[in-house]
Amino acid sequence: MFKLIRYFKPYLWLIILAIGLLFVQAMSELALPNYMSNIVNTGIQQGGIESAISEAIRKSTMDNITLFMSSEDKEKVLSNYTLIDETSSNLDEYIDKYPVIENESVYVLKEGEIENFDEINLILGKAFMVYSGIKNGNMGEMGGQKGFSPPSGMTLPEGVDVFPLIKLMPEEQRLSMLSYVEETIAVMGESMVNQTAVVAVKDELEAIGIDTAKIESDYIIRTGILMILVTLLAAASTVMVALLASRVAAASARDMRKDIFEKVENFSNTEFAEFSTASLITRTTNDVTQVMLVVVMIIRMVFYAPILGVGGIIRALEKSPSMSWIIGLAVIILLGLVSVVFAVALPKFKRIQKLIDRLNLVTRENLSGLMVVRAFNTQKFEEERFDTANKDVTKTNLFINRVMVSMMPIMMFVMNGVTLLIVWNGAHQIADSSMQVGDMMAFIQYAMQIIFSFLMMTIMFIMIPRASVSAGRIAEVLSVDPKIKDPDHPREFSKDFKGEIEFKNVCYRFPGAEENILKDISFKAHPGETTAIIGSTGSGKSTLLNMIPRFYDTCNGQVLIDGIDIRDVSQYDLRERIGYVPQKGVLFSGTIESNLKYADENAPNEEMVKAAEIAQATEFIDEFPKEYETPISQGGTNVSGGQKQRLSIARALLKKPKIYLFDDSFSALDFKTDAALRRKLNAETGKSTRIIVGQRVASIKNADQILVLDEGKIVGMGKHKELLESCETYREIATSQLSEEELL
Repeated sequence: MFKLIRYFKPYLWLIILAIGLLFVQAMSELALPNYMSNIVNTGIQQGGIESAISEAIRKSTMDNITLFMSSEDKEKVLSNYTLIDETSSNLDEYIDKYPVIENESVYVLKEGEIENFDEINLILGKAFMVYSGIKNGNMGEMGGQKGFSPPSGMTLPEGVDVFPLIKLMPEEQRLSMLSYVEETIAVMGESMVNQTAVVAVKDELEAIGIDTAKIESDYIIRTGILMILVTLLAAASTVMVALLASRVAAASARDMRKDIFEKVENFSNTEFAEFSTASLITRTTNDVTQVMLVVVMIIRMVFYAPILGVGGIIRALEKSPSMSWIIGLAVIILLGLVSVVFAVALPKFKRIQKLIDRLNLVTRENLSGLMVVRAFNTQKFEEERFDTANKDVTKTNLFINRVMVSMMPIMMFVMNGVTLLIVWNGAHQIADSSMQVGDMMAFIQYAMQIIFSFLMMTIMFIMIPRASVSAGRIAEVLSVDPKIKDPDHPREFSKDFKGEIEFKNVCYRFPGAEENILKDISFKAHPGETTAIIGSTGSGKSTLLNMIPRFYDTCNGQVLIDGIDIRDVSQYDLRERIGYVPQKGVLFSGTIESNLKYADENAPNEEMVKAAEIAQATEFIDEFPKEYETPISQGGTNVSGGQKQRLSIARALLKKPKIYLFDDSFSALDFKTDAALRRKLNAETGKSTRIIVGQRVASIKNADQILVLDEGKIVGMGKHKELLESCETYREIATSQLSEEELL
């Protein structure tokens, strides 16, 4: 994957934006369990009262709870309240809200933010706990154990107010009664003190005349609306991340495919020998798709999973550090599972892409050679060959899928086991008043988020190896250094370009071959003349011709055009001056017109028709109802071999180059069509250099120069009659094809 990192650099800002949105998404999702915990703890259990800092406290109650505060703490608390009584100028503002004011003075919380909120809340919380305990009849427990008890042998009647007696106690003795609250904080935490204190606060608010049911419902509704808004924010972030990830992946995949295609276009025949056509197609399509998919998953999961996992761990520890061992156990199990899956699946991922190559190769060969398959009745054999390749891919995919399928029940077992452990331990802590119900519920959700983040990482560990294999295969193509390259400072042909071709001691050897296929080739092809090349099969005729447009480069020697080594000019400039007709006529999907104008898209229709006439193609084009608009299927399968050759020749003629190369391009033509085509061809291209590779002596015997190749060497050079006398190889070829009368 790192070999392809350059394709993602142009979209780095999109990736950074996506990561930012992932933080928003993760923080939103991590906030939801906390809101749910607040609804349970504060909204339901505490009646919507969030803290021990009551909005209003009766003066009598305030006098009693301040008994359990130091002078300094009492001053801090009272500084945040205003006493409203009959003498207050703003009494009318509070009567409707606090009806008890008509009978009793009330301390009302000042408007604005409270400084040291947590400190004030803890002071009031502890004081309310002691006050509530004494008021509800727990005086013996709190006093006898912590410093206050009635005189020996004396009991206080029920309903007697003990607070005046407590007021008579020294401050140190009163404050010592808070020690049990401190022990509660040490065991249960400050949140439990707050939860216990708000019960007294709720009673106080009801005594004042405040509708506590409305406080509860308002809190739950307000928190629920916040949860909905946070959920919508998380959903919007998810959609945006998916959009950005898709754009990055699609754009980078587009760039990869473009570069692969351009690289392959610059391959010489030597590079094509290293990669099969089926493999190149797989690398351009399937492999790029694999990389694209994993890029989407990386942006959406690999970056997101650590944020969610780490955030979940932090939030879970905040809720209950004592149950952190459960998360640790789950993480260890999940890491072990990921390691096993990775070790088992990776070798299969490396193998599956090669199996897909093989399947594509078999399919392509079968479709390309369908007529041969039918002619030899080997359909059964081809079906078995395809079935073997198909089963190999299927078996490997099934193995990988079984590994992945087995993960889900294991993950569910881990998740359910973790939930069970949390409920078991949480229930005991709730019973001991060291944990709240909402916190336990939030802890379960955080644990699920942590496990889910590991599940996402596990999926990525499965996908990344396959994508890495695909990325490596793409990099193999992109890293190929073509043997045939343009020079750093190319020369240019003169404006008076003639097209004279000269081979000087040219040799060529295929990569990996032990011997040269062409050996010391030297000749000249002059403008206005036809040079024909003939020889036995495998003698190197097509290889020699393909060296002129630099489909192959010489091992030794030079190929010169107008005295310039073709390796010193750009490939574009060279091929722009050549009209090439391959041995196998190649047509592209489109129409007859689009195929002919492939040589010059701006050519006038008149010239297109003229080129078709010279190539003897009008006789079948005119028979089509749509003539030049007749559709051509992929590979030209809806026209015959002879028609493909004539259209290929017409395409080269429309280019009007100075050099024509015909690689056995007349083999599918009958003698009459061949003769008519050559007459018009010679007349039309009289000033151009023409090199023809042929197998039929009758087609080349009128050439101005004939080269006879045998085992990569020129064994004869001259005109037809000269070669009949001087070259035994040519004479053998000619006498095997022509009668005595035809030889003359």
